[in-house]
Amino acid sequence: MMASSIMLQGTASDVGKSILATGLCRIFAQDGFRVAPFKSQNMALNSGISQKNEEMGRAQIVQAEAAGIEPDARMNPILLKPMGERHSQLIVLGKKIADMNAIRYHQFKPHLVKHVISCYKQLAEEYQIIVIEGAGSPAEINLREHDIVNMGLAERIDAPVILVADIDRGGVFAAIYGTLALLSESERLRVKGIIINKFRGDVALLQPGIDALEAMTNVPVLGVMPMLAIHIDDEDSVALMRSHYHTENNDKQMMLDIVVIKLPYIANFTDFNALIQQPDVRLRYIQPGQQINQADLIIIPGSKNTLEDLSYLYNSGLAAEIQQLSALGTPVIGICGGYQMLGRTIYDGIESHINHLPGLGLLPCDTYFTAEKTTCQVTAKVTAPTKGLFQFCHGEILSGYEIHMGQTKVVANDASISGVNHVTYFSQCVSSENIDHIPHNEGMVSNDGNIMGTYIHGLFDEDNFSRGLLNALRLRHNWPLLSETLSFHQFKQQQYDKLADVMRQNLDLAKIYQIMQLNPSGGTL
Repeated sequence: MMASSIMLQGTASDVGKSILATGLCRIFAQDGFRVAPFKSQNMALNSGISQKNEEMGRAQIVQAEAAGIEPDARMNPILLKPMGERHSQLIVLGKKIADMNAIRYHQFKPHLVKHVISCYKQLAEEYQIIVIEGAGSPAEINLREHDIVNMGLAERIDAPVILVADIDRGGVFAAIYGTLALLSESERLRVKGIIINKFRGDVALLQPGIDALEAMTNVPVLGVMPMLAIHIDDEDSVALMRSHYHTENNDKQMMLDIVVIKLPYIANFTDFNALIQQPDVRLRYIQPGQQINQADLIIIPGSKNTLEDLSYLYNSGLAAEIQQLSALGTPVIGICGGYQMLGRTIYDGIESHINHLPGLGLLPCDTYFTAEKTTCQVTAKVTAPTKGLFQFCHGEILSGYEIHMGQTKVVANDASISGVNHVTYFSQCVSSENIDHIPHNEGMVSNDGNIMGTYIHGLFDEDNFSRGLLNALRLRHNWPLLSETLSFHQFKQQQYDKLADVMRQNLDLAKIYQIMQLNPSGGTL
């Protein structure tokens, strides 16, 4: 028996489709159904790796977590990672296949339909419910011809649609009515309900507008969701503009000041969500014109265009400031592209039009880009010196994942190499760069113990590592150590449950089950 489905489409991007899809996955799982997420095409720099070493959008990884299942690239068969100059890296079923501009990709989309439909059908045979997320808006009529993510997909798989609109940005009734007006008749008939999202205030004041909208469109409003104070990973770095990605705790004593450099092509910014939730952390994203000042720790994050972002550091003056503060003893961590920037030289010609650039010169290594991309789950055993900040993590076992172009190599003839210790990663899975399972050095700690470069994404999700790091920073101030650690895994599970509870309180779930022709207690209607 094929699964029932429900599809969330939006009046625009960033209206909250991903979060609501996450909540539905949690609700259906709580109600005893086997449920899986699906988004045929995702455009985001925030990606992750499945247990099968497949790269996929972070949003579908989160939705799978909420559903209580392992992420699978079939849940996001097409991923586009913007590279600048209107180009994106095209990833199909977890593997990079090409770099394309927008026009070429639009022409190429018909060749991807078979992958999309095949993945959906496979999931529909394995699960009872598929929660489908659209992208952007179905009213983008200029893209209708080759649409494979909104109504084009809904009509191919016969999925009912719920339209999501963001009232916080204003003009919500016009956005809903205008979207429906631009759909074809068959597409309008497919829209079975509306959710008004991100509302602040008394719903009673909204009711006259809801009544008028339902009369004009003949589509029921299934509920009004409040603006949520829930911490769930976002898929797009536009979320960095929201306040919950910056912790402002100036009124509290003994708060650690951690700075993350907000690169133009920042990738995997959710690496730092675990730090934001720590009780003694003030986390700031820094851009030109803002001061790093006396930060306790500087983090250079991942990048989808490492050399462009390295140029940005030099041109903005941030590179010089990082180098100066490092020389004065401020610890620095570079992750993925940030790790590459910490070295001597980066040789590209693959990801960027720039052939090579000098790095920040804080670690004795060079990075060489090739056409091959590393995507794998890893386990790391850390070897660190007996001095400096990172001595705390000597012998620690870390788990995470790697997503990167380029390989970083120690510069053996560099005079500063003497005594440098390395972070050694032991891969759990086979990747194209590690076919024979040979352990490989993919990171290092400087000889003074204050600079760390690593390809591991997700290392701050490791509770012992994060608390060890923060306590090592506290020791520098002679502050008392915190013994209690935040379980980030438990925290995420609590957030999924909280989201589900709020959605149950504000949405007509009985109507949503009816739309899917399912009985909440199991079986079909």
